[in-house]
Amino acid sequence: MTLLLLTALLLATLSACVGRPAEEATGEEIYLRLCASCHGDSLQGALGPSLGTGSNAASQPDDFLTATISLGRGRMPSFQSSLTEDQVDRLVGFIRQEQGQ
Repeated sequence: MTLLLLTALLLATLSACVGRPAEEATGEEIYLRLCASCHGDSLQGALGPSLGTGSNAASQPDDFLTATISLGRGRMPSFQSSLTEDQVDRLVGFIRQEQGQ
């Protein structure tokens, strides 16, 4: 049973990380393609933690979010080879917009 659960988690993580978004993709498009499967469509959290209003992420500076997205953290994979700096900036901007900041 444990092996089945670990396999399912691995497949969910990998499926979220497949492919690169278009260079001109908006922050929302990037989020929905690469982040929503773990952090929820509305940043509410799922496999990964909530990123919405009142979350730990909402209290962190932009540099923390940028580093976490680029380099990974804990179970979260790095997106450094999948996203450009501009795309990461658009993604952080989208997350902040959704947080009401």
